[in-house]
Amino acid sequence: MAGKWEEIDQYARQWIKEAGRRIRASFAEQLTVEAKENRNDLVTNVDRGIEQFFAEHIRRQFPGHHVLGEEGFGDELAALDGIVWVIDPIDGTMNFIHQQRHFAVSVGIFEDGDGQLGYVYDVVFDELYSAQKGRGLFFNGKPLDRLQPVPIAESIIAVNATWLMENRRIDHRPLVRLAKEARGTRSYGSAALELAYVAAGRLDAYISPRLSPWDFAGGMILIEEAGGVVTNLDGEPLDLLSRNSVLAAKPGVHEEILQRYLQQ
Repeated sequence: MAGKWEEIDQYARQWIKEAGRRIRASFAEQLTVEAKENRNDLVTNVDRGIEQFFAEHIRRQFPGHHVLGEEGFGDELAALDGIVWVIDPIDGTMNFIHQQRHFAVSVGIFEDGDGQLGYVYDVVFDELYSAQKGRGLFFNGKPLDRLQPVPIAESIIAVNATWLMENRRIDHRPLVRLAKEARGTRSYGSAALELAYVAAGRLDAYISPRLSPWDFAGGMILIEEAGGVVTNLDGEPLDLLSRNSVLAAKPGVHEEILQRYLQQ
């Protein structure tokens, strides 16, 4: 069945690049910006337009496939049977609005819940991270090395400053200790990009207590193909039909963070 995935990959790349061209063209236009669940959870007319673009093309070319998306153009799914495209048209919408950089198109394609194809596309820098199950990770078409363990003292950890302060979701104190003992911390404002950076070895770990499936679906496939590990903060597999906490890291680093900083 390799030919099936080659065909899907070809169309996915084509649509992702076209989405990128449309997003870059929107930089000169006036955006319509709305808040969703709270004043910092933003959506634009471009987010919605790009998801609609994907949904229409997928349904036309692959009528048996399903779409799980953030902005309302996907299907209502109770299970992950068959082939499901999990799409975030613009991951990092706040960055898109305020900075016109540090955001990405994220696509993960699953068959019966098993990740087959993953993509994270940095639109502004024209950088495409991609992976097909069993074939490894690629950056703009060039293969990348598999991830190797590093000690925490030499690690750069991606974590939003919100989780290093007292909050209502997690005990922040273990993460403060991790931040102090790591070589450095970073926060880019796009889960998809931060996961892609872990996959490519630009970061050593990424931690977030609250992500939706479209935030992590593409990046999870990238990391697993690069030899990394992605779980929730309890070390359990992620659920593609609900919100999750996420710990993504190089091998060894993942286990050390779980054991020393999260499983107290």
